[in-house]
Amino acid sequence: MNADDTATSGAAFPQGPLTGVRVIETGVLVAGPFCGQLLGDLGAEVVKLEDPAGGDPMRQWGRERPYGKSLWFPILGRNKRSVTCNLRVPKGQEILRRLAAESDVLIENFRPGTLERWGLAPETLWEINPRLVIVRVSAYGQNGPYAGRAGYGSIGEAMGGIRYITGDPATLPSRVGISLGDALAGTFAALGCLGALRVAEATGRGQIVDSAIYEAVLALMESMLPEYAIGGYIRERTGSILPNVAPSNAYRTKDGDMLLIAANQDTVFGRLAQAMDRPELAADERFATHHARGRNQAELDEIIADWCADRSAEELLEHLHAHGVPAGRIYTAREMFADEHFAARDAIVRLPHPEFGEFPMQNVFPRLTATPGKVRGLGPELGEHTEAELSRLGFTAADIAGLRADGVI
Repeated sequence: MNADDTATSGAAFPQGPLTGVRVIETGVLVAGPFCGQLLGDLGAEVVKLEDPAGGDPMRQWGRERPYGKSLWFPILGRNKRSVTCNLRVPKGQEILRRLAAESDVLIENFRPGTLERWGLAPETLWEINPRLVIVRVSAYGQNGPYAGRAGYGSIGEAMGGIRYITGDPATLPSRVGISLGDALAGTFAALGCLGALRVAEATGRGQIVDSAIYEAVLALMESMLPEYAIGGYIRERTGSILPNVAPSNAYRTKDGDMLLIAANQDTVFGRLAQAMDRPELAADERFATHHARGRNQAELDEIIADWCADRSAEELLEHLHAHGVPAGRIYTAREMFADEHFAARDAIVRLPHPEFGEFPMQNVFPRLTATPGKVRGLGPELGEHTEAELSRLGFTAADIAGLRADGVI
């Protein structure tokens, strides 16, 4: 693609590759709304339907003190329009039907069967709009003996296998530190949605995208299943190391920092040995091969830890990079804000917030060169776009006033 082609395609998709795609988001908390965030990041127009009584609980969740409100929702709700709508009553269900008639995607993450109880089953919605892609995110999927159970991302992480292998082997399994199961389910939902949209464009028919949290986690479990089925091996928690792959670990430096060094490939370990002024290590039968280093992992880690303990993190990084050894600090948000690479690639974007001023957040990923996505706005106020959206759907001012008086919006 030449520069002219890039400019032309970019002009046709000013908000990103999903410019012109209309999405209804009825999900709450993380899994469904993260799918909506990803689609919105790529340019889709996302209308988020929220209960008028309080909206998405994520408006209150997250670390509050001393901020007074969630710092999470402005990210999760970015690039979305908020419409209050009580889907438990017929008049609220009619609002969704009108939106569905002109939309491309519906996202929901209620317990399976909820849409059906509200008279909003896929078959009913397809009578209104046969092209509609219906994304259904749940803990266990839309069928099977567990489908009706209540479930959160943490349960999906446990069932999908990642909880058991996370943390120190001397403790109970650990949480990863983020809502990983929810985010994975939302990511796979967005991926499935893109595939279903392509089919809908070609055939005129929508379909269900069934994204289960436990299956989204299971998808990341590498060779865990055949390891057990064929070899009788169950993966265990291993803390900071990569079992039988060495060196790949975190090491303390002289100034108290933590450095991750990953030099497990034979050629890279040779470069590390040179950097340590210990070239003989690469020829030592204990460390000369991948399997030998794996067998003698603890001994090798001790040698590298002693070497790191005598040097500052900055000195080590400069030295290791000069020798072509993969190494890096273990970042917190503090290091991210200070890092020149983050800055050069605009990995962190800042938007104005009415209360907090400049509001930083992660940018849109992945990066598309011709039709990049964009963070166009922070999460909206509850019901900020209700009147505008309902007016566009043909509701009169009197209709809207009546819906508000009835508590529908």
